[in-house]
Amino acid sequence: MGTNYYLRKDCCDKCGRSDEIHIGHSSDGWCFSLHVTGEIKNLDDWLALFKDKKNKIFDQSNREVLVNSMKSIILDRNGTMMEPNSFYKTIEEFYIENHAEPGPNNLARHKVDGHHCIGHGDGTYDLITGEFS
Repeated sequence: MGTNYYLRKDCCDKCGRSDEIHIGHSSDGWCFSLHVTGEIKNLDDWLALFKDKKNKIFDQSNREVLVNSMKSIILDRNGTMMEPNSFYKTIEEFYIENHAEPGPNNLARHKVDGHHCIGHGDGTYDLITGEFS
């Protein structure tokens, strides 16, 4: 479970038409999965798009998200250490099963594999390519 976020680029004031770009995915206990592409390579590229007044940010439930809130969702994340449960007996088992590793602020983060996760951001986000669910 989690929430996907989208940037609506060049929103038309008259008809509302725009091009939609997936920003990334927020899951509780994980670093933010920041979607990177051939054109959008890092957080700075996203921040430049966020600043453009013609662009708007929405979550998957079509609620508008303010720029400062989106920055906070990406950069100001905290988690709690996972306790053993019926799925994972140890935190190490959780990391192995989820292709993850310990991240900042008690968060899990994706392992850099050069394919899906191409890097860790400076803080609580990972650079993720490809399709998101």
